[in-house]
Amino acid sequence: MRLRHALNTLVLACAGLAMLGGATAARADGYPERPVKWIVPFPPGGAMDSIARTLGESMGKQLNTSFIVENRAGAGGNIGAASVARAKPDGYTILIVANGMAVNPALYADLNYDPIKDFAPISLLAVVPNVLVTNPARTGANSVQDVIAKAKAQPNHYTYASAGVGTSIHLAGELFLSMANVEMLHVPYKGSGPAIADLLGGQVDYMFDSITSAKPHIEAGKLRALGVTTRKRSAALPDVPTIAESGLPGYELMPWFAAFAPAGTPPEVVTKLNAAMRQALADPKVRATLDSIGAESIGGSPEELRDHLGRETAQWKTLVKERGIKIN
Repeated sequence: MRLRHALNTLVLACAGLAMLGGATAARADGYPERPVKWIVPFPPGGAMDSIARTLGESMGKQLNTSFIVENRAGAGGNIGAASVARAKPDGYTILIVANGMAVNPALYADLNYDPIKDFAPISLLAVVPNVLVTNPARTGANSVQDVIAKAKAQPNHYTYASAGVGTSIHLAGELFLSMANVEMLHVPYKGSGPAIADLLGGQVDYMFDSITSAKPHIEAGKLRALGVTTRKRSAALPDVPTIAESGLPGYELMPWFAAFAPAGTPPEVVTKLNAAMRQALADPKVRATLDSIGAESIGGSPEELRDHLGRETAQWKTLVKERGIKIN
């Protein structure tokens, strides 16, 4: 009798699990049933915000819903990222974030989320290369090799501007100094705008700026482009060599944008979002938006994003420690 009761209990439990699994699958099949929130952890108007809005418009048409951008800026993107880490893992709150996701664990001692454990990767979206630029009237540098030679001849004489400590613009410079074994003085600003204004005005010597904001000044002849930071040349500046091919083999910094869901989001939902993102990245309107800001679409699987995040997190942890970079 006891054995029969135990068997009946086991059968009922298995049936319950099957029903639960079926319910989960049904929810995934019906997803999305209401609008999805894109959490962008920076103010409106930037490249990330533009990518999120254009991507959401294309995906909304595919999935017959709305993707609503909610900007939650602050603490280098940590406020927005933390809010998604704590969100319900149902696919209705998604983080659109930049490569600060991999950098911030090395910069912030009190980070209240784990980029690896607290998120389900969905897809890489795009990269926006940085470009090493100079005011030719101030430095006379014509190439990456010129920059290195001048810096070796006069250590800490030359300056390079950035949009702030820990930004990709700053880290591009620190990686350059480390690999070239030279030293320059870092001049951090509150944003790319005032930094490039002082570069144009001759107050600083160099800057690793995003192609988005540097390109108009390059085309006007006010700034000279010396090298792009990505592995391959950028379609936005095809005649500008990479820094790697200009004297620093292996140099690469790829500022990227990607999408993450909270950890525990059903795999079926992640798969559906990934497929829609890939299709959206092939949309001519999305591609036109990316082209307008100097970005290049990437795409890829959740597994590829997970591996990429792991590699980058380790890389920036090493560089931040080596260079003694600290958030004041």
